[in-house]
Formats: sequence, C-alpha cells, structure tokens
Amino acid sequence: MSVRHERSHPVDWRVRLQGRPVGSYPALPPEAERGSVRRIAVVGEEILNRSCQDVTEFGSPELSALIDDMFLTMYVADGAGLAANQVDVDLRLFVYDCPDDYGVRHVGHIINPVLDLPDPGSRRLVDDFEGCLSVPGAGMAVPRTDRVVARGLDKDGNATVIEGTGYFARCLQHETDHLFGHTYLDRLSRRDRKDALRQMADHREDVFAQRVIKAASLGQ
Repeated sequence: MSVRHERSHPVDWRVRLQGRPVGSYPALPPEAERGSVRRIAVVGEEILNRSCQDVTEFGSPELSALIDDMFLTMYVADGAGLAANQVDVDLRLFVYDCPDDYGVRHVGHIINPVLDLPDPGSRRLVDDFEGCLSVPGAGMAVPRTDRVVARGLDKDGNATVIEGTGYFARCLQHETDHLFGHTYLDRLSRRDRKDALRQMADHREDVFAQRVIKAASLGQ
C-alpha cells in the first residue's frame, strides 16, 4: 500500500511495534537495514491474482530474511505496507509501517492474518485515497471500514493481535486483500478501474525511476 499524501492529523511518531507501545523506534527499522531489495510485481501478473498459502514453518532464517527484504523493499517504494505475493512469494504474510489518523506509527509484520470486522450495524465505511505499490503511480478513493482487528502470528509462531483505526485500518484491509489475490482495483467500478490503469500507464516509469534513486541512496 502506498503512503497517503495527506493525513488528518500531524504525525508525532508515537510508535506501536507489533501492536505494543514502545518509547521510540528508528526511522529505518533494523529489518530494513538487514534486507535486500526485491522486485515488486505489477497488476496483471498471475501471482497477484491467486490466494496465498498459509505459512507452516516458523523461526527459520529464510522467513526472517524474507521479512527483512520486504521491509527494505517497502521503504524503497515509499510504501506503508507490502504483502509477500507482491515480491513473488506465495505466502500469507505482510509487513507494515503505517500511521493512523492520530499520529501513531504502527510497525510490524503479521502472518496468516484473519480480520475481525465490526458488526454491520456499527460499521462505518470511509471513502479515502488508496494507492498500491503494485499499481504504481495510481490512486483512487476506496470504501473501507474505519476499524479492524487483525489476528495472526509473528515469525516465531507467537500469537499477534493488531488493532487498527482510520488509515491504519485501511492498510490492514488492503494488505489482507492481497493475500486473497485481490488488489484495490477489484473494489472499484469499471470506470474507476480504467481511470486507475490510465494513471498507472502515465506515471509508472517515473515511479520506477524514483525507486531506483531511493535504493541507491540506501546503498542498494
């Protein structure tokens, strides 16, 4: 998921790491410093159109390395979230570094997530800007519920519960959609989808160039 260009509240960088409050956290997390940049799949590629498989093995160096690479790839692309199938890995996993609407920064990863949505009677849908690293250069308003809880596991197999409101709730829903083989384009009308694809065609090369520059600045 792309970083939103405008936020309702200024970010003061209070931080919740894996759903738990911490006093401070570096702008570039340790995972990203250890990682390598991977190619991000673009809408239309088959890997983005199928449901991912559950992760069944935890605590491995390979899983940790994947998470590290996903963090760095997300930062190079100026993203707020990134799912494993976006880097051509067929696993139910995503990473995130996303602000909510109250200036709290949420950082972490979640494996095999299941979303708890509010009851329909108390659910509030909000239309807000949404972009995607696999739809480079495009952004559209997408209706999402403004509250959600994601339940899953961390890389060591420990239970993880992540609560999201506002823009962070949007991020959790967006990334979980990826793991079911969907992008935000699937939630648009036919006309809006065509508009988003037109935006991508117009701007994707500029986005790719910016990613190259960002990667070089990080020594990649």
